[in-house]
Amino acid sequence: MVASDLDGTIIRADGTISPRTIEAFKHARESGMHIVFVTGRPVRWLEPVRAAFGHLGTVICSNGAVLYDLETERLLSAETIEPELLIETRRIILHAEPSATFAAETTRGLHLGSGFADSAETSRIQTFDALDLRSESLREEGVVKFLAKSRTRNADDFMAAVAADLDHLVSVTHSAFDVSLLEMAHVDVNKSVALAAYAAGLGIDPGEVVAFGDMPNDLQMLAWAGHGYAMASGHASALDAAAYRAPGVEDDGVACILEGILARNGHVPEPG
Repeated sequence: MVASDLDGTIIRADGTISPRTIEAFKHARESGMHIVFVTGRPVRWLEPVRAAFGHLGTVICSNGAVLYDLETERLLSAETIEPELLIETRRIILHAEPSATFAAETTRGLHLGSGFADSAETSRIQTFDALDLRSESLREEGVVKFLAKSRTRNADDFMAAVAADLDHLVSVTHSAFDVSLLEMAHVDVNKSVALAAYAAGLGIDPGEVVAFGDMPNDLQMLAWAGHGYAMASGHASALDAAAYRAPGVEDDGVACILEGILARNGHVPEPG
């Protein structure tokens, strides 16, 4: 099995996936390997994957909270957070970071709190609801990821300020290079938990999994996989967690590693 993060791993800074990477994944699938993309992105942000690969593989979204079948465009499962826990989570975060702003991803869309997105971001998002943690609609839709943004601390410092007080309520991580954004899910959810369950369902053990990632939300997945590769361009914590290192995303690092694996197993693509 190949399990790959998206942003900063195969999606480059300009938002594209290179032709070489696309070909490497297609050859891996043709060789008989299962392909699963494991991302912090919600289902509504999978268009780059569709554009590059069509309906190839399965996607674990929202840092492990959602399992989505890209081949049939069907939600398979979702782990949600009770709104009461979100209210307490928000209280704890505001105590440490009074200017924090919030948003929530549900199984159906995005709910934005006041001040979370500026006007330019709001216009790009287009479709969203106002965030009300006490609303019945939020409970009915099911929150799969709760977001908190700081404009006064970097992401590592923001997480350090609140993580210990939140660990009994939600799982906490971050994955954005350019914004201080905490990503929270059900307390038992992370990428490795979802990936392990998915692999077990296919009869695949960790030693048969090669995984790629670059940020703190990839740590558990990189440690769990028998062959965990951190991108050379990634966060220091990812580089520390992984047993192996791949070249950076701009250097087609995932493609480099996959091509080597395929060649060693005798699956050399035909010219052209």
